[in-house]
Amino acid sequence: MSYSSLMSIIEELLLLLPPALVALFLYINLIKWINRKKPNLPPGGLGWPFLGETFSYLKPHPATSMGQFMEQHISRYGKIYRSSLFGEPTIVSADAGLNRFILQNEGRYFECSYPRSIGGILGKWSMLVLVGEMHREMRMISLNFMSNVRLRSYLLPEVERHAWLVLRSWKEHSAFSAQEEAKKFTFNLMAKNIMSMNPGEPETEKLRREYITFMKGVVSAPLNFPGTPYWKALKSRSTILKVIELKMNERFQEMNKGQERVEEDDLLGWALKQSSLSKEQILDLLLSLLFAGHETSSMALALAIFFLEGCPKAVQELREEHLEIACRKKLKGESGLNWEDYKQMEFTQCVIDETLRLGNVVRFVHRKVLHDFRYKGYDIPRGWKILPVFAAVHLDSSLYDDPHQFNPWRWQELN
Repeated sequence: MSYSSLMSIIEELLLLLPPALVALFLYINLIKWINRKKPNLPPGGLGWPFLGETFSYLKPHPATSMGQFMEQHISRYGKIYRSSLFGEPTIVSADAGLNRFILQNEGRYFECSYPRSIGGILGKWSMLVLVGEMHREMRMISLNFMSNVRLRSYLLPEVERHAWLVLRSWKEHSAFSAQEEAKKFTFNLMAKNIMSMNPGEPETEKLRREYITFMKGVVSAPLNFPGTPYWKALKSRSTILKVIELKMNERFQEMNKGQERVEEDDLLGWALKQSSLSKEQILDLLLSLLFAGHETSSMALALAIFFLEGCPKAVQELREEHLEIACRKKLKGESGLNWEDYKQMEFTQCVIDETLRLGNVVRFVHRKVLHDFRYKGYDIPRGWKILPVFAAVHLDSSLYDDPHQFNPWRWQELN
């Protein structure tokens, strides 16, 4: 064989080598894929294309129930099942152990993953949509502001003062909405602690009306068309942020003049003095905390009144506990609530715990799986959304006796 013929054969082989390597690579990976063990996902279904089962999952139902959707799916698939919710493949958990694991491993195995529409209305710097280091920084700012010293020396007296303002506004033998009064009370308290806005003032009342419109949009379908609740909420968000920004600019001017506002040491002042957050970040932080603090507290207050109305025995025990504390303070010549008074309200705490359990103020949270893991034989894949449903655990008859009954004494037995 001549040298030229040999070189020609080598050149042909070299040309064929890349396709052969690619074919070999694909063959090996195909064999691996065929032999790969199929993940043992929790049972369930994906519902309608694109929509999944979201609308059925969000169908309104009483706070003291887990809803027909959850009841049917748990009965059919068990306490851990898969679905398609909020446009993503989702694992739904009504299992107490898995829910605890999710909450204890925030940042390691799981991270916040709320629908994009939430970020659009609360802001991209809201703690509900932030993850990682920025979320931790925002959270630490809030926790440091609400220190034990501040809770005892400032917040508790403020809660009492605002409660008296509400009680004194009621007229004898007149009807009122407990839910509306609870919302007014919590909004005024939050506005005072966040921006030092006083209850009853025109500026505070205007902000409260805007906030009501804002909240209607947060819980509505994210349809950004003129006239829809979501569209109106975005307009109200802009108005609320302008108010906060105006307050912020006033503080900047006072800080530049060297003035201190010890008597109005609120979250806005704390964030400006104790953090390196930008103006946009502070605006979103304050708005998200106003939202989170107001909604959970006002709902819990309204539900407590609702449950107590049907449980006169609990009302009597509450009255006796508070009268005992009041008499003790009178003998000592003391006035105004203090931290020791609060710590002595043991049955009151049982009422609070039972209200939160039965009322399910926070029914579930949105999380995203960061790493594959196994739980009770099921494979939970990375990238999927996972929803720990607290309401299903709170109403689980295997964990609580008569779970649908308001029974604050159960917490005395548990403690």
